[in-house]
Amino acid sequence: MLKRVFPLAALAALLMAAPCSLAQEKVQESPVVYFTRDISPEGLLKVYKALGVEPKGRVAVKISTGESMKSNQLAPQLIAPLVKEVNGTLVECNTAYGGSRFTTESHRAEIAKRGYDKIAAVDIMDEEGEIKIPVVDDKWIKYDIVGSHIQNYDFMINLAHFKGHAMGGFGGVLKNASIGVASAGGKVNIHSAGKSQHTKPNGDLQAPSGWFSSPQKNTPFIESMSAAAQAVHNYFQQREGIVYIDVMNNISIDCDCDGNPHKPTIQDIGIAASLDPVALDKFCLDRVMNLPQDKNNDTKALLERIEQRHGTRIVFRGEEMGLGSTEYQVIELD
Repeated sequence: MLKRVFPLAALAALLMAAPCSLAQEKVQESPVVYFTRDISPEGLLKVYKALGVEPKGRVAVKISTGESMKSNQLAPQLIAPLVKEVNGTLVECNTAYGGSRFTTESHRAEIAKRGYDKIAAVDIMDEEGEIKIPVVDDKWIKYDIVGSHIQNYDFMINLAHFKGHAMGGFGGVLKNASIGVASAGGKVNIHSAGKSQHTKPNGDLQAPSGWFSSPQKNTPFIESMSAAAQAVHNYFQQREGIVYIDVMNNISIDCDCDGNPHKPTIQDIGIAASLDPVALDKFCLDRVMNLPQDKNNDTKALLERIEQRHGTRIVFRGEEMGLGSTEYQVIELD
C-alpha cells in the first residue's frame, strides 16, 4: 500500500493555516454589535439603521419610563426621532412594588410627567391583564407571564438604558425583555424563580421570606431573567422580529426603577445595537469592565455590585440556552 507523504514545508503550512481558518470562521459566525460614541438622536438612528432590519406590522418600542424625574431613564427627546421613524408605540408594564408606577393610573401620570406621551402613543401592556408565553429554559420558571397587549404587536425594538441594578447587578436589553415585558405578576414570578406570581395590596412582593437575601439565592432570579428574555425573543421571532439597542449614558450603580438613584460615576460611553441580545449586553459589560479607573470613570461600586449579585450569569445562561453568544464582533460607526 502506498503512503501519502507530505513535504515538511507543506505540513507546517497546513498546521499553521488550520488555527487561522478556525479563528476566521469563528469571527464570521460571531454576531455583530454596531457601536457609536454619538449619544444623540442621530446616533441612535444610525445604530438602528445599521442593523439593516425593516420593521413590519405594528411596532412596539420597549423602554423604561423610570420611577421619578430624578431617575436616569432615556430622555424623550433622545428617542423621539427613532420612534417616529418606525411609527412605533412606546410600551411598558406596571411594577410589582408599591412605587409611582404600581397602578395603571399612577403610571400614566408619571408617563405624562416625563413627556413620553408627547412623542408617541404609550401602551401599558398589562393594563388589561396578562398572558403566559412558553419558555425554553424551564429550570426555574415554567412559563413567562407578560402584559396581554403584547399580542397587539408584530415587531419589537428593545430600547434599553444600560446601568446598575440593586438585585440583578446590572440592567440591559436582557432585563428590559424579561422584567420589563413581564406583567406585575410576571415580575414576581421571575424574581421568585417561579415560587410566586402575586403581589400584596401595598405592592410588596408576595414570595417566600429571604428568597433574594443572599447571592446564592440570587442566581435563580438571574437565570429566570434569561429564560424570560428568551421567551420574549422567541415570541417576536415567530412574528416579524425583534432588535436590541443599549444606550450607555448616565450610568449609575442604581436602576431607573430607583426614584432617588446614586449619581452616575462613569463617563458616557455610547450606543450599541445588535440582533443578538446576549452579545449586546456582554459587549456593554466588557466596555465597562475595561474602562480605566480615573477621574472620569469610577467603576468600582458598579463592578462590585455586578460581582456580588452574580450579574454576568444572565448572559452566560442565555448563551447556554441558545439565546445568543458571548462572543461577538464590533463594527464601529464613527
